[in-house]
Amino acid sequence: MKRLIQRGLMFGNLIEVSSPALVERYNRALKHLTGKTTKLDDFHIDLSGYSPEIGDELGDDLYLNPNGANRQFILLTTAQKDAPLLNIKFSTSRGILTQFIEKNEAQLFALTARDAVAGELQNSVYAFDTPAKLFDIRQVTVEADTIGGHVADAGKLAKLIERFRQEPDGWRDDVLVAEMIGLAKKTGDVTRVPIHLPAMTFQQSNFWTSHFGGVYIFQGVRYPAAISSLDWRSLGEVPVAQVMDLTHRNQIADWLERNGLVEPIVQARGADASAILRQKMDFILVDAADRLGIEVGDARRTELRKVAYKLGTSLPEEFLGLAALLRWVEAGGAWPKITSEHPAYFYTLRGKAGPERDLVNMLLSELSPMDVRQMFITHKELFYAQYMTWSDTKKTYVADFLAREYQVDREGARTALFGPEPSMDELHRPQMAEGPKPTRSSGRGPVAGPWGGRR
Repeated sequence: MKRLIQRGLMFGNLIEVSSPALVERYNRALKHLTGKTTKLDDFHIDLSGYSPEIGDELGDDLYLNPNGANRQFILLTTAQKDAPLLNIKFSTSRGILTQFIEKNEAQLFALTARDAVAGELQNSVYAFDTPAKLFDIRQVTVEADTIGGHVADAGKLAKLIERFRQEPDGWRDDVLVAEMIGLAKKTGDVTRVPIHLPAMTFQQSNFWTSHFGGVYIFQGVRYPAAISSLDWRSLGEVPVAQVMDLTHRNQIADWLERNGLVEPIVQARGADASAILRQKMDFILVDAADRLGIEVGDARRTELRKVAYKLGTSLPEEFLGLAALLRWVEAGGAWPKITSEHPAYFYTLRGKAGPERDLVNMLLSELSPMDVRQMFITHKELFYAQYMTWSDTKKTYVADFLAREYQVDREGARTALFGPEPSMDELHRPQMAEGPKPTRSSGRGPVAGPWGGRR
């Protein structure tokens, strides 16, 4: 992983904590949440306040996320909103934490100037002993306060002030006045500078989780489904009618189309289809050359063309399918009939604009694993796991490419590939499906999707 770390592709943008005051605040918050403390004098934290150094020290990468169910967080600064989120267990966690900070940035800025803010992403499920428990997650509530309880004290003080104003003889109530003064010493003048950090609730009907080998759950769409990275039968009895795994290409393609969740890259508004297809083809060639031990030199496109010539009739089907599509885009070639059984099928799609776009692109990255750029952007947990299995040659190529082509303009690259960012405010309410017991619909044939005929 050293290549990734050196290029800022792993543990990049973490927040350094080195001042004694901040270390002390962090320790107070850590003690409050977990009963533990760190002996480190400096470390780095992510969006949630998790530190990989402290994780190593404690021998527990989930010290802020017990059972991987209800993630706790420690905020020392609002700058954490731009940090990555490590050890993701649910795909929605980063968006929820980021939005919580952005919605309450002024209050959090004032609160973190005096103390650490600690809180939790509460989803009402405390442990996942069976996959069916995942479907009990209907919403996530974020609650937070300083370790000193400034928000709670401010609420108490506001109520006491209201009582003081309403009671005719309130000014004579020495106990009331003394209590108000004591709280005001901690909170300041809440009449001029109110302290308010309300709980925020987010609907969570569609998400990915790393539990049980990786599961995609879609309950807030027209045709709900669960898609497992492991064998579909490993999920057991779950409350949706359609259960699939990644080997069910025809069923997944049909389900994506029926829910209107994907669009062809060549028809996507604002997309440079030629550039996207060519880069996907490069990735496929690099993978093929690496597996066959063919030298790729500096892996420039001219060198990769030589690899294509060497492979000849052994070129991967994914490459050939994308090449046919590229000929149609650039030279008016024959419209390629690519069904869901074709290895190139999912490489030709991207998530359609909407609240589920990023989750769908995450799923597509598992179905088109040689597109390492999409995998890095949409599914870092999978990318890091795959990276560990690659040769040094491929590791170097991918790390250099991402540092050169993605890191310099991450937002621009994401927009070019996937379109404008969807609104984080759009979250569906869950809709539990009723009907027959889970089935993989094994009799369904290949899906033509957008490639059924000439355009």
